[in-house]
Amino acid sequence: MGWYELAKPLLFALDAETAHERGLEAIAHGWVSGRRYNDPALRTLAFGRVLDNPIGLAAGFDKNAVAVDRWAEFGFGFVEIGTVTRHPQPGNPRPRLFRLPQDRAIINRMGFNNDGADAVADRLSRRKSDIPLGINLGKSKITPLEEAPADYAYSFARLRPYADYAVVNVSSPNTPGLRSLQDKDPLRRIVMGLRDLDATCPLFVKVAPDLSESALDDVLAVASEAGLEGIIATNTTLSRDGLTKESQEAGGMSGAPLRPLALSALQHLRRQAPPEMQLIGVGGLMNGEDAHERMNAGANLVQVYTGWVYGGPDFVAELLEDLARLRADR
Repeated sequence: MGWYELAKPLLFALDAETAHERGLEAIAHGWVSGRRYNDPALRTLAFGRVLDNPIGLAAGFDKNAVAVDRWAEFGFGFVEIGTVTRHPQPGNPRPRLFRLPQDRAIINRMGFNNDGADAVADRLSRRKSDIPLGINLGKSKITPLEEAPADYAYSFARLRPYADYAVVNVSSPNTPGLRSLQDKDPLRRIVMGLRDLDATCPLFVKVAPDLSESALDDVLAVASEAGLEGIIATNTTLSRDGLTKESQEAGGMSGAPLRPLALSALQHLRRQAPPEMQLIGVGGLMNGEDAHERMNAGANLVQVYTGWVYGGPDFVAELLEDLARLRADR
């Protein structure tokens, strides 16, 4: 049994957000480290970079890039910070992050709490790590929906110099009205505005797992029209299917119960998308088998969050070992 399994009862005795903050502080200061696993067979090309492996840290864990210089030491091939909004905002009232250990799940209603694009850009200007970096962009809560394109454009312009790719997040369930921006016309206005600023930055849209297939097709149409790099499938879900015990907490659910929905959305997108479009699979990846399944379903890369929370600092190395073995066994 590793040290994380011994420490987990103490960490999980804390409020989930407090534990997250303490853990992120420990990572940022170098007080904890993970085991790395390197296998040249896992190297992959994305965003114009050679990645050591296809496993990324999903947005939401390091919202403000406070530990951006540390993630390569935990074995990640790339990292996505954010969600970052134009204006700094506190997010929704606490408590707003809840563990469901019996289901290896998390419910959150954070509400895009972050330091704002200017502060995050200043922090990134001092970073030392060269790990491939994605910037996840959201709409400020105080910004009216009709002004969303300008809000996204401001954050994009401030953060683009530090990004290997950028993500338009219109799929969080925790900002009022945000998911309506997944509709074809508002999404087109947002992504075309970013394209006008910089046509060279690899750009992704992150979609909800709760979208119908026709709605996913609308997102694909906009992505193709705008020449986007790809789609991230998926964000958290409003569904509570798969839980062993009903939860009354509002917010988006991640973790093991999300796996079927996220996988289904990815499979549909891969069937309908042009072969050159990059797909990043995220949602319910709890082990190497899940990562292997997602990549067999058409993901070029995958990301983890909740699996890493439950698995601990060595989770990425364990996942990569499993992935390498499964690929070798094919």
